[in-house]
Amino acid sequence: MEPLTEREIRAAFINCTKGEAKRLSVPRDLTEQPWEDLDFLGWRDPQAPGRAYLVTTGDDGRARAVALRAASSAVGQQRRSMCSMCLTTHSGGVSLMVAPKAGKAGQQGNSVGAYICSDLACSLYVRGKRDAGVGARLHETITLEEKIRRTVANVAAFVAKVGTA
Repeated sequence: MEPLTEREIRAAFINCTKGEAKRLSVPRDLTEQPWEDLDFLGWRDPQAPGRAYLVTTGDDGRARAVALRAASSAVGQQRRSMCSMCLTTHSGGVSLMVAPKAGKAGQQGNSVGAYICSDLACSLYVRGKRDAGVGARLHETITLEEKIRRTVANVAAFVAKVGTA
């Protein structure tokens, strides 16, 4: 992924108002992000842990961002779950993330949800740069490049569902 500026990120949101995008918390360490290892930039809001954000670039090179709400997990819940983006399994490290749909559908309360790594570090798990523990990555016969393409396609499909009426 190519590095993005705060301005580019704020302008990329498709499912919130310009005012909301202006007020949301963007990571302060954008220059230190491992951009070459990221298929998308994802982060949790430090002031509001139930909020999360995801920014990706489409085939056209344009950034698209979505605001998410993370469902609160039950206290002590350590059930193994699989991320629907990168297919990494975690004990308690996957959250249901819900995004209001863009436009009128979102204003009417329609949303799209997916189970995603709670720390939104899917790109790093796929590449083995972050460890989710024993048994977190299933043995597969496909190449790393194919796993990366699959993750990119899963993220793109999720963002497309958010952006369609």
